[in-house]
Amino acid sequence: MRCFLWGGLLLSASMIPVVLAQAEPPQGQRVFSCGNSFHVYVPDMLKEMTLAAGISGHEIVGTSMIGGAKVLKHWNVKDEDNKAKSSLKTGMVDVLTLTGVYLPDEGIENFARLGLEKNPGIRITMQEFWLPFDEYNRDYYAPPWTDWPKIVDHNAATGEKLRQIHERYFREMDETVSGLNKSIGHHAVFVVPVGQAVIALREKIITGKAPGLKVQEDLFKDPLGHPKPALQALVTYCHFAVIYGRSPVGLPLPAALAKTRMTPEDKEALNLLLQQLAWEAVTNHPLSGVPAKQGT
Repeated sequence: MRCFLWGGLLLSASMIPVVLAQAEPPQGQRVFSCGNSFHVYVPDMLKEMTLAAGISGHEIVGTSMIGGAKVLKHWNVKDEDNKAKSSLKTGMVDVLTLTGVYLPDEGIENFARLGLEKNPGIRITMQEFWLPFDEYNRDYYAPPWTDWPKIVDHNAATGEKLRQIHERYFREMDETVSGLNKSIGHHAVFVVPVGQAVIALREKIITGKAPGLKVQEDLFKDPLGHPKPALQALVTYCHFAVIYGRSPVGLPLPAALAKTRMTPEDKEALNLLLQQLAWEAVTNHPLSGVPAKQGT
């Protein structure tokens, strides 16, 4: 029987969902999401996860999804059509999730200050992304947007190489969030360390330790890096962990992952791995708001 160290206890795989179900569910949060195609699936999948976790009251207040957009582009939507601004102005948003591209991005501070003005207890999360095309290149997100690579060998990347090319972006993200919190005067903006969880998963694939995933290309739909269901689940587990401060370990298969062509055994084993990697990334990141080595 396979056993896992979870919350300081050695549990069999069959025991984990039982223990998770016994934990007191946190209060559901009212969430508005601004993002691009690396985030568009998160609101619905997160709602699915909260229901599975027995969390009542989780609400999708609204979404603003714009392909390839910085946060500033969501901010600059004209006021009469700007659902994000109008929702924040009600003071009825507990969590605002933001996903942009390269930094700096004035929209992050604009939204943070508006949200805090109307609800001092609001939390703003910034989703790290995994670098498009496995390359740090700001020019891909500047006009005329016509020189994107048509072929990328995702399978050629090593863990060391991925960490090297992401180092600058991760540093810019942490500096942005830390600086904004210092300017605000308290910790209101948090990092969802998706990019780091993705690298950890790709390293598992490289070493043959990711059930149902044979090559890194299995994570992506295209050269840019749009996520397939396994990667979508990993990203959303990271958001679940940051927003609710608890481990996603033990949650059932998300519907999107359940529909894949993997064997039932591989689906379950992969789901557990995704949950563990998400929790590890979140608890190891100093700006996630979730203490290291925390239980549920």
